[in-house]
Amino acid sequence: MRISELSRRSGVPGATIKFYLREGLLPPGRATAATQAEYSEVHLRRLRLIRALIGVRGLTVNATREVLTAVSEHEGDLHQVLGLVLGARPVNREEEPQGGLGSSEVNALVEQMGWQVSAHAPARRVIAETLESLRSLGADYSWRTLLPYAELARQTAVLDLDQLEDTDDSVEQAERALLLTVLLEPALLALRRMAQENESAARHGD
Repeated sequence: MRISELSRRSGVPGATIKFYLREGLLPPGRATAATQAEYSEVHLRRLRLIRALIGVRGLTVNATREVLTAVSEHEGDLHQVLGLVLGARPVNREEEPQGGLGSSEVNALVEQMGWQVSAHAPARRVIAETLESLRSLGADYSWRTLLPYAELARQTAVLDLDQLEDTDDSVEQAERALLLTVLLEPALLALRRMAQENESAARHGD
């Protein structure tokens, strides 16, 4: 396909596609003339992933290039690919593991759940800092308080990953996982709020 069709099918303007080509985010197509090239379904899937990384996850062009390079290095290893595009795995292998205040509690939570979670996962720091913030405000919260929520999160993760099973293409799976994770999170939070309102009405309403 030409750039015009690639643009139409991906929803990305032609000028933006040319920019991605110049920046090395998108590999060059097969040259058919001095100023023309043909692009394939591989380019289309890669372009959709680029769009998701920049437009949905909010990465810079340089950060996107680093993620795509790392994804190429781990092509065929879906676990690594998903971790990279979702930010659960570091692109820089020399990055220090998440530690600091509260890290022992997070380790205990992960061990209790029997989870395999990277030591570099940013979510570790979020949980540790959240627990510390709750306690600083007088709330008696520990990692054990999070166990029922962790079980619900596990069930949600099963639903998430089930939706990736109908394609074997790792790039397409990575794009879909990124969209599900980032775009679906506000809806999941809204569902929690609605469920809380319903439960309150059931318990305390007239």
